[in-house]
Amino acid sequence: MNNFETLGLHEFIVRAILELGFETPTPIQQQSIPQLLKERKDLIALAQTGTGKTAAFGLPLLHLIDANARHTQALILAPTRELCVQICNDLVKFSKYMGHLNIVPVYGGASINDQIRAIKRGAQIIVATPGRLNDMINRNVVDLSHIQFSVLDEADEMLNMGFKEEIDSILDNTPETKNTWLFSATMPKEVREIARNYMFEPIELTVGKKNQGADNIEHIYYVVNARDRYAALKRLVDSHPDIFGIVFCRTKIETQEISEKLIKDGYNADSLHGDLSQQQRDKVMGRYRDKSLQILVATDVAARGIDVSDVTHVINYQLPDEIENYTHRSGRTARAGKSGQSIVIISPRDVSKIRQIEKVINKQFTQGKVPSGVVVVENQLMGLIKKLHKVEVNDAAIAKYLPGVNDELAELSKEELIKRIVSIEFNRFLEYYRNAEDLNIDGNSRRSEGKKLFLNLGSVDGFDRAQMLSYLCTVTELPKDTFGHINIKGVYSFIDMTENMIPAALDKFNGEVFKGRKVRADISTNQGGNRSGGSSSRSGSRSGGNSYEDRGRNRSFGGGRSAYNRSDRGGDRGFYNDRNSDKGYDRSRSDRYASDKPKRNNRTESGNTEINKPPYQDFFKSEFGDGKGFDKDKKRSRKK
Repeated sequence: MNNFETLGLHEFIVRAILELGFETPTPIQQQSIPQLLKERKDLIALAQTGTGKTAAFGLPLLHLIDANARHTQALILAPTRELCVQICNDLVKFSKYMGHLNIVPVYGGASINDQIRAIKRGAQIIVATPGRLNDMINRNVVDLSHIQFSVLDEADEMLNMGFKEEIDSILDNTPETKNTWLFSATMPKEVREIARNYMFEPIELTVGKKNQGADNIEHIYYVVNARDRYAALKRLVDSHPDIFGIVFCRTKIETQEISEKLIKDGYNADSLHGDLSQQQRDKVMGRYRDKSLQILVATDVAARGIDVSDVTHVINYQLPDEIENYTHRSGRTARAGKSGQSIVIISPRDVSKIRQIEKVINKQFTQGKVPSGVVVVENQLMGLIKKLHKVEVNDAAIAKYLPGVNDELAELSKEELIKRIVSIEFNRFLEYYRNAEDLNIDGNSRRSEGKKLFLNLGSVDGFDRAQMLSYLCTVTELPKDTFGHINIKGVYSFIDMTENMIPAALDKFNGEVFKGRKVRADISTNQGGNRSGGSSSRSGSRSGGNSYEDRGRNRSFGGGRSAYNRSDRGGDRGFYNDRNSDKGYDRSRSDRYASDKPKRNNRTESGNTEINKPPYQDFFKSEFGDGKGFDKDKKRSRKK
């Protein structure tokens, strides 16, 4: 029979497991537990997130620990505070009938004095984050010289967070005779290096393929303009009335901003990130585990510590920097054999990244369509009907109010009463989405993002993307959501905007002066704007650091250097070539916002030859004069 009784665990451990409702071990537990109980060897175990790795190492560890000995016998390292607390809580539940076993969590953000006192009382197992434990070792508070087992949980994330020196220092304080167990969902080269340095002939177990995603997760991506990302998020949440989900962002600032927006718009949401105190983080996680919180907005670091059942959706508001992080994000749903959805909201330029993720996790993404306003209203209506059908009625508490309620509603028929009850919630969504626009765009085209705003300000004027966004909001008095992708060049910039707001922005820039120079604003069509950014589909993953290979072994989205976008590195080198200034426009020195090369000998009906000028050529001539003068002035300035 395939159950916990047949794995060889102590009877009192099995009894605690069965009381928790676990009957059948997961594949990784079936493989690792008998192996660890049978022989004392090092172990590397790879399995997808949500497959029960904590029990896979925790149960045999409890079986092998001597509860009567008071010294520290086992050490478990975890990357985050949340995961550290989660592991400790699980071990406490598993060891319910083991008597005097002391399991101590050690992590930053909590009182170090309380943790020191708990360790001095005798801690057979310490579950710790590397930073805080290394601090305690330096204080001579923790003695690891007699430990028999060390467990590295999520070692790849500990390395990504910069804990390599701390891990090396900690493991150097442990005896060479110990057994080291490494459990992870992914196996990058850095983790393999740790295995070579600190493990001896380890047994390797793999459930599924390395870095592969779970089979019971549906992966869906939605393509929208960058400026519509938040609107798409709200529409996706509204179209799933019963959502119990996690929204992942790339930065702490973005996490806080999205959370505050959702709360302001009436959603039951909160944030989880590194800037919160431990007390705040515990409070947020407590609300989420109790399901009194419907949407948790979190960073990647927090992803490793979230082990909550029944998460229906994971929404990637922004793609993570590394593929491995996507695996961990999506693993927050579909845990313990259940199913779930991992949703990604992207702009057209990120479609190639979806293909890269597919190759690594060996799963196919489905392109979805952001629901229309009609669909959202329909889903909300049916969601309300389901709530009415499932609501629990407290007959004793409500009985005394029913006579008055019946008198008040006596004149209404059954049909009329149903209409009115449903309309309480239905009318709100109907009004909000009455004229909702279609947010979907063609994911196969980089030229589908509408018109752009052109400004004669760029990097040589001291602007980066954040400064430009702040400047745009100040001048136009429009909210941040109005502006999408900002493409900054040497002396000019292109800004994606909500099309119907461009006239208002142009009006605000009328007469605007920046550092004594008149600011010129204009409308750029797709043909000009997208070509300027070097984002043609021919450039593929080489442009803008879109490829995971741009960072070599880390397989990162960001950080690559664009093949075309050289002006971002500090000023433009000039728009005309001295040797060819009589030929007009020089494409090799520009940022390619013309769709085709200038054509010569294009004869008009009168027989005269006319040169087809690229967009904004007249602007550059009026701004800098002819090409020769502009280049000569730059040469003189260099000599000076």
